[in-house]
Amino acid sequence: MSNKKAIELFTGIKNGDRNALARSITMVESARDDHQNIAEEILELCIPLSGNSIRIGITGVPGVGKSTFIESFGKYLIEHHDKKVAVIAVDPSSTKYKGSILGDKTRMAELSSNDKAFIRPSPSSGNLGGIGLATRECIMLFEAAGYDVILVETVGVGQSETEVEEIVDFFMLLMLPGAGDELQGIKRGIIELADAIFINKADGDNISRARQAQLAYTSALHLFPPAESDWMSKVELCSALEGKNLDRAWEIIGEYEKLTRSNGYFESVRKNQLHQWFLHATETRILNTYNQKPAYLKSLKEFEFKVLNAGLSPRKASRLLIESLSST
Repeated sequence: MSNKKAIELFTGIKNGDRNALARSITMVESARDDHQNIAEEILELCIPLSGNSIRIGITGVPGVGKSTFIESFGKYLIEHHDKKVAVIAVDPSSTKYKGSILGDKTRMAELSSNDKAFIRPSPSSGNLGGIGLATRECIMLFEAAGYDVILVETVGVGQSETEVEEIVDFFMLLMLPGAGDELQGIKRGIIELADAIFINKADGDNISRARQAQLAYTSALHLFPPAESDWMSKVELCSALEGKNLDRAWEIIGEYEKLTRSNGYFESVRKNQLHQWFLHATETRILNTYNQKPAYLKSLKEFEFKVLNAGLSPRKASRLLIESLSST
């Protein structure tokens, strides 16, 4: 039997109550057991209403203008295509207080004040991939609330940034004009994952350098093997500040969705994402369950001491710890 609070919040979500949506996201992100139980019920109720959006991951080097692009792009989708836009801005977490520290609402003031947009800063909680543990659940809540486009802004390009691919349909990489240094400073794996590369800040004196960067990235992409989706990644110029070429970004996303839905790739990726979500949730629950057991915490401290002071290798200590738990 569903929790009364969960039903109340779900009804609010379904009816477009922004306060109910915000409270539900808080439940999903909370570590409290009672909140987690309510969140589980809400998500279960949301399943039939989810899956109808296009999920777009947006990443790029620091200073590339991700937030400016997202605000301009979100406003464009609302004004020209009558879309409801949700933004999950994954911020670096404070290691001391565990909270989000950048505050994207202050960086997207115009978009956040629009009734057809919802921006939610989400702490990454130390996740290297830049994706917080509750990001997947937030996407489901937004879809149940009727948002057509979900934009996921990640922390920045890092070794594990590819985790964003596990939750989105389309992966967009923003880069700066002047490709020489960037081609060396960005991971090859990120470029391989990109369904589109947009050279942002292609305005004013940057136009020439932006075109050179476009040629460099286009050439680099031709060196990679064909994508499983049969999609050929695009490289375009844009200016988020001036609102230039945002229509082309949406056009490319539409072309990608049409192709991948027709060849079955879109649906297969969504199913794989559900599988990864299940595994991730299971691993998290197992770890959280053990972290609440006094016997585990005691054994953990004992093996930590042996690793730090008695020459026991971390690998062997990990095995012995698991074996000791299995025997109890």
